[in-house]
Amino acid sequence: MSVALVWFRRDLRLQDNPALQAALDAGHDVVPVYIHAPHEEGAWAPGAASDAWLHRSLAALDADLRACGSSLLLRQGDSLEVLLALVQESGAEAVYWNRKYEPATQPRDALIKRTLREQGINAQSSNGSLMFEPWDLATQQGQPYKVFTPFWRNALTRLRLPLPQPAPRQLKGPALQGVALDALQLAPALDWDTGFWAHWQPGEAGALEALAVFLDGALSGYREQRDLPDRVGTSLLSPHLHFGEIAPWRIAQALEARRSAGRTADIDVYLKELGWREFAYHLLHHFPRTTDHNLNARFDSFPWASPSPAQLQAWQQGRTGVPIVDAGLRELWHTGYMHNRVRMIVASYLCKHLRAHWLHGARWFWDTLVDADLASNTLGWQWVAGTGADAAPYFRVFNPVTQAEKFDPNARYISRWVPELAALPVKARFAPWQHPHLLAEKVPDYPRMPLVDLAAGRDAALAAYRSMGGA
Repeated sequence: MSVALVWFRRDLRLQDNPALQAALDAGHDVVPVYIHAPHEEGAWAPGAASDAWLHRSLAALDADLRACGSSLLLRQGDSLEVLLALVQESGAEAVYWNRKYEPATQPRDALIKRTLREQGINAQSSNGSLMFEPWDLATQQGQPYKVFTPFWRNALTRLRLPLPQPAPRQLKGPALQGVALDALQLAPALDWDTGFWAHWQPGEAGALEALAVFLDGALSGYREQRDLPDRVGTSLLSPHLHFGEIAPWRIAQALEARRSAGRTADIDVYLKELGWREFAYHLLHHFPRTTDHNLNARFDSFPWASPSPAQLQAWQQGRTGVPIVDAGLRELWHTGYMHNRVRMIVASYLCKHLRAHWLHGARWFWDTLVDADLASNTLGWQWVAGTGADAAPYFRVFNPVTQAEKFDPNARYISRWVPELAALPVKARFAPWQHPHLLAEKVPDYPRMPLVDLAAGRDAALAAYRSMGGA
């Protein structure tokens, strides 16, 4: 029987895995392999929270493979060298993988495919991450989209969801020697991630459970409740999607199956969120420099401020003195996640009120989010900063107090993550500096004032925008 390597990357699942299925359809015995090569990810090697998730996701995938009679072979080093060595060790005549789209990995993968084929190895890649390849959609002029609405309108006319593909019941292939999971040093040495796992179950089983919980729970009312951070009103599927523990088309198929239950508006809004993920990858492919540079070149002359290390640390630690901002950043630190509405508020405060370059925030999120995804992280930060595609105008400055009053009206989210403020009356929890005597008496350790006066910060941001010729 012929042998093929199936190179797992960000597709850590057995169901709906095009690369694995292609190898099986070709009649090969399979060697599942994961190669740890963070040095090949360029300037955006995975952060600490991503590594912590990856450790558990790889363990889950190995357990799933063992249930099929196989196991996950772990190696580390240069990907091409490892693959060539494995071809020799296993006698493999083919290598299959699912594509990645980051600027550092696309040229690497092209070189690997070319080199393998030159050596007579059948090298095949598939789309295991997206409903549309980033190059599939273009404007009528043949250009990449920079605005989401026409992108998604075009996408919906071409949406064809693959049928769900079950996991194989049995896998067989030669047993090779790998390294232990702990040798990859993904899990934190100091266990700072302990609080994460009360909220998350990495792996394919966790992804499928999260989908089921969403379909039977938060999907009902999703359109209205997804902006309310004091409740579970979202799917919580983003880390599972990032690590490929579930295919986006399986989620879409499950949603479509619920239309008859009368949740059409909620389903359409969630599908649109999947569309934003697709749009993010479209932009990353066509504009790879945007991971570090403004898409809108006008902002190359914007007079960003230089926040002090103390200011940045206060923002990172949730000690800004603005409760909704502090709540979001503390949620992030304790769970590896932040509610999406709060992400926008937190990012706006950094980029507008503190006038810090969006890369300060993008880097912090990259290191601390379990769903840190280069495409989505880049799109999100440039959107809030006003520097990217289809971005919020720079002069749109979120007022964190009114945002909190609107989306956390009973201050339950604030009280959960900034529990010292629960000693204050609800109305005082939104802007405690406006109640100095109460604050001093009941919460003496909370900042007396925000890092920057909100009105002054907004005025300075707008003045900076006008200085570069903004309206």
